[in-house]
Amino acid sequence: MGCSFSGLNALYDTVHGGGDDVWINDNRFRVVKKLGEGASAYVFLVKEILSDSSSAGLVSDLKNFSDDGTYAMKKVLIQNSEQLELVREEIRVSSLFNHPNLLPLIDHAIISVKPTQEKSWTNEAYLLFPVHLDGTLLDNAKTMAAKKEFYSTSDVLQIFRQLCAGLKHMHTLDVPYAHNDVKPGNVLITHRKGQPPLAILMDFGSARPARKQVRSRQEALQLQEWASEHCSAPFRAPELWDCPSHADIDERTDVWSLGCTLYAIMYGVSPFEYALGESGGSLQLAIVNAQIKWPAGPKPSYPDALRQFVSWMLQPQAAVRPRIDDIVIHVDKLIAKFSQ
Repeated sequence: MGCSFSGLNALYDTVHGGGDDVWINDNRFRVVKKLGEGASAYVFLVKEILSDSSSAGLVSDLKNFSDDGTYAMKKVLIQNSEQLELVREEIRVSSLFNHPNLLPLIDHAIISVKPTQEKSWTNEAYLLFPVHLDGTLLDNAKTMAAKKEFYSTSDVLQIFRQLCAGLKHMHTLDVPYAHNDVKPGNVLITHRKGQPPLAILMDFGSARPARKQVRSRQEALQLQEWASEHCSAPFRAPELWDCPSHADIDERTDVWSLGCTLYAIMYGVSPFEYALGESGGSLQLAIVNAQIKWPAGPKPSYPDALRQFVSWMLQPQAAVRPRIDDIVIHVDKLIAKFSQ
């Protein structure tokens, strides 16, 4: 699909009393409902409107991405040049990846708008994605917790294996990329009859080249500040909380987050969130010291091998933490063992 930044035709359509229609380059969509929102972004369920409904046999050029013409559309309100550059970087980075367990960016447009008393932003970005209506791993965890349900050991491993596959694609590019915000809220889940859930990693707004050399206290503090803005605290690697003045940072920051996410697939939360509820508890201290607490869990409980797998990834010293290739080998062994 088109990848120009002009996208001047992404304006809301006023035809037929519109206001609920939007153009993204050459394709028109009707907003069905809002799926979610953040500080300056909204996600909508949209349905494509074919430009000439009277033409027999008209086929959408987006047909490969949706059988029924529905999509997820992210609308970002951009207030300054820094935010504009972040959105452009997200679009650029998303175009680097092509993997079934990474959410593809189908199309996008960025338009200029006139600020008014009601709206202070100067640009709007529209990003179009396939839709997955079963929600995120976080959404599912909340629903399952309310029902006191848990994923089976087999489903835990199958969901996790798919996340590993997506991350391996990112980590093994010619210039390795780290996602930097692997967490249940960024994992889309689709339930499939007779099969394990489909898991897709999304949101590449924080993805950056994985390997960084830190050679001064100033560089260390800059990295920590960046991480505090872009990497969710309960899933953030220790070296991003307390970075040495001389360090080589690599994609194993994602491996830490992956270990936290495996724990969350099992128990619904990060292994360190308990610290937030303790009097005098410190999330940072719990993470830096890798102080994992194991809940009672389902009955029968998850096998010890699964807990050991989590602990293997949650090593506070990044230099001894496994890489994604090692994790894939190990999870495949566990799948073979517990699928029999």
